[in-house]
Amino acid sequence: MGALFDELRHGYPLPLDASRGCPGSATGREVDRIMGETGLEGYRAFGGGCMREDFERRMYEAVESARQLLGPVSREIPPVGIVLGSGLGEFVDRVDGVIVPYSEIKGFPVPTVVGHRGLLKVGRQAAILAGRFHAYEGRSMDEIVLPVFLLAQLGITHLVVTNAAGAVNTAYNPGDLTLVKDHINLTGRNPLIGPHIESLGPRFPDMSEAYDRDLRLSVKEAWHRPLKEGVYAALLGPTYETPAEIRMLRKMGADMVGMSTVPEVIAARYLGLKVLGISCITNMAAGILDQPLSHEEVVETGRRVASEFADLLHCFLETFHQASGNP
Repeated sequence: MGALFDELRHGYPLPLDASRGCPGSATGREVDRIMGETGLEGYRAFGGGCMREDFERRMYEAVESARQLLGPVSREIPPVGIVLGSGLGEFVDRVDGVIVPYSEIKGFPVPTVVGHRGLLKVGRQAAILAGRFHAYEGRSMDEIVLPVFLLAQLGITHLVVTNAAGAVNTAYNPGDLTLVKDHINLTGRNPLIGPHIESLGPRFPDMSEAYDRDLRLSVKEAWHRPLKEGVYAALLGPTYETPAEIRMLRKMGADMVGMSTVPEVIAARYLGLKVLGISCITNMAAGILDQPLSHEEVVETGRRVASEFADLLHCFLETFHQASGNP
C-alpha cells in the first residue's frame, strides 16, 4: 500500500492543497498515484473529508440522468423532499409515484446498510430518497450530500430529514418521534470544505436556524399529540458511542445521537432549503440500560413505529400543501 495511504490509515495529518484549501484532497499526479496504488477506495478515503474539484460536473450529470429517468415527472417536482433514515424506508411504499433506483442515476453510489433501500420516488406531494449514504461506509462528503444537491436542482424548496437515533436524554423512550431543533456536529467533517460553487450558495452559510422553527410549529399544531424537540449530536461511526461519550454528549446539551443527517442539513441550508428534522428514537444510548446495542434493534424499532411515522409525515405533507394552496 502506498506511503500516502499508509499515513491516512495510521492517522497522520493529511497534506493541505494550498490552491484549494481542502485537507485530504489530491490533484494531478497525486490522484494518478493514489488511484494506481490504492484504487478508487483509496482516493475516496484520501479526499473523503471535503467537496472535490469535480463535484459540480458530477452533480449536473446526476441531475440530467435523473431527469431523463423520471421523464415528464421531472417537470413537476413537488416542493418537498424527504430523506428516509435507517428502518424508516417503508414510508416510500405508501406513496404513489415514479421510482428510480439509485443504481440507475449516473454517479450515484448505492447504500450498503440494512434498512436503506436505495431509490428515488417522486410522487404528487414529495420527492423521496429512500436510503442515504454515511461516512462510515467509506463515502466521501460530496457523495453523502449529492442527493440533496440533486433534489434542489430538480426544484424542491423544503427538505425533511429523518433518522434513527439513540436517546441521550433519559426522558426519551424507544419509539418516540422527536423533532430536531438543532444539532452538534462532532464528525470533524463539513461537506462544504473545498471549492466553492458560488452560483449555488454562500461561502459561509448561516446555521442559526438550521431546522426551521415555523415548520416545527406547524407540525406540532397539526399533529395533536405530544412531540418532543431535541438536539441531535452527529458522530462519525460506525461504532456506537461509549458510556463516557454519552455522558459527555449529555453535558454538551445533546438529547439524541446518530451517525448521519448533519452533512445533508449543512448542504440544504447552503442551498437555501428550509429543513424539518425528525428523529425516531430507536434505542437508549450506551450506559443508560444494562444491555448491548445493535443495528438490529434500530431497524426493528423503526419497523415497529413505521405506521405512526408514516402518519406524521403525511400530516406534515397535508398541512404544508394546504398552507401553500396545493392540497
